[in-house]
Amino acid sequence: MTKILMVCLGNICRSPLANGILESKLPAEKFEIDSAGTGDYHIGKAPDHRSIATAKAHGIDISNQKCRQFDLSDFDTYDIIYVMDQSNYNNVVKLARDEKDIAKVKLILEDAATSKNLEVPDPYWGDTKDFEDVYTLLDAACDTIASRLTKS
Repeated sequence: MTKILMVCLGNICRSPLANGILESKLPAEKFEIDSAGTGDYHIGKAPDHRSIATAKAHGIDISNQKCRQFDLSDFDTYDIIYVMDQSNYNNVVKLARDEKDIAKVKLILEDAATSKNLEVPDPYWGDTKDFEDVYTLLDAACDTIASRLTKS
């Protein structure tokens, strides 16, 4: 089983969406998807209501997810760690013990980018359109990821 972790800052907006989107595109018997945040602001809480609503509008239920903080043991548990932006990347890599840990960490838009911008913007301070824009970016990235993983 391939285990994939999605990481953003608070684990309430971007990473729960990425988790739900990728989970909807991959067979559960072969892939395990989870999410975490680099910060400890929302541990134990559900994702932001706007992320839940955006996912629901696309037929994905993320309401049962619970926020948690990225932990050193995640390097041992997960095969791939997708981060949403450079700040998340830096925070996760700072905890890495070696090059093997670092090699697991990627910007989620790295392989799916159609532009030079490899960061998924944080919609937290935005409105519904910002969440929808993030969904669109993540959906395209997850299409590419799912396609590549199911061909292997």
